[in-house]
Amino acid sequence: MQFKVRDWMIDLVVMVEPDLPVTEVLATMRRRYIHSVIVNKSAEHPEYGIITSTDICDKIVAAGRNPAKIKAAEIMSSPIITVSPEMKIDECAKLMSEKGIHHLPVADKAGNVIGMISATDFLVVAEAMGRDGDRSMS
Repeated sequence: MQFKVRDWMIDLVVMVEPDLPVTEVLATMRRRYIHSVIVNKSAEHPEYGIITSTDICDKIVAAGRNPAKIKAAEIMSSPIITVSPEMKIDECAKLMSEKGIHHLPVADKAGNVIGMISATDFLVVAEAMGRDGDRSMS
C-alpha cells in the first residue's frame, strides 16, 4: 500500500492574521487544542508563516517577552516549508526529521495551504504500518 500525505493530513487549517497579538494566537491554539497555526499572507507579509508551540516556548516564554505586546508576524517562521499532498508519507517523515520540524503545512500546486501534517499524525501512520506488516510504504 502506498501512503501519501493526503491520506494522513488534517484538512482543517487554522489561520491567524500577522498583526494579531500573540495572546490571541495563544487563545486560538488553546481553544482549538492545536500546536500550530498558519499566519496568513498580507500586503506587508506576502508569504505564509507558521507559529508552533515551540515558537511560543522559545520566542516568548524563554525570552521573557510579553505576548500581549508582540504580533504574530514577529515570531512566525517564514517562508514556510510545505509539502505536496501527493508526497509519499515516508519522504515527508524524512523531511521533517532532516529539518528538525514537527509541523508541515500541505500546499496545493498554486501554493495555497490546504492542510497540515504533524509529528503526532505519525503515531497513527506507524500503527497502520504495523497492521500492514511487511507491505511497503512507498
